[in-house]
Amino acid sequence: MSDPSLRQTPLATLHLGDRKTSPAHDATVRLAEKIFIAKINLRADPSNRKLMRVFEKVLGFALPLESNTTNGKAVRSALWLGPDEWLITAPSSQEQALFKALSEAAEAHHLAITDVSDARTVFLLSGPNARDVLEKGCGLDLHPRAFQTGCCAQTRLARTGVLLHQTSDEPAYDIHVSWSFAAYLWIWLEDAAAEFNVTIVADDG
Repeated sequence: MSDPSLRQTPLATLHLGDRKTSPAHDATVRLAEKIFIAKINLRADPSNRKLMRVFEKVLGFALPLESNTTNGKAVRSALWLGPDEWLITAPSSQEQALFKALSEAAEAHHLAITDVSDARTVFLLSGPNARDVLEKGCGLDLHPRAFQTGCCAQTRLARTGVLLHQTSDEPAYDIHVSWSFAAYLWIWLEDAAAEFNVTIVADDG
């Protein structure tokens, strides 16, 4: 497990801190980097009801079993990645304790728990025109009839693999992207949102 005190953002070279402002009155898209979110990959047998109850007790909510859905409580979330795979997110301050609690609670079972906090970073894209920005580079049907609050999907955005999670009806989206592609995708998002007077805001996560 990495040392949180040694981490830096993959967007450090873009000096976003100097550009963060309050949203302009005519800005209909907001973009933020969500700093240092803990991410734990979990692989387990969903038919093992005892194990599922163990996870529910530790997390405070049940793991989602329906494809491309999420579940959560307070500042923790679980995103469905596959029939036997989930991504657990939480504030970085909870990372080590949560990883330890999950590992110890399920030690008698066959499963895999991996800390992947430094594999990806998370962007928050929100505002009335956020969906329009995504549609410029994503082939998913993002209309509310097909993709709503609580939905998630592994897809491609601007030819980059991402994990997309709609977090509110505004709409607002968490975009999980690998560290090595973070700067490229951020620049693409800024360019795609320029017509909506995009505003760079402080971390809302």
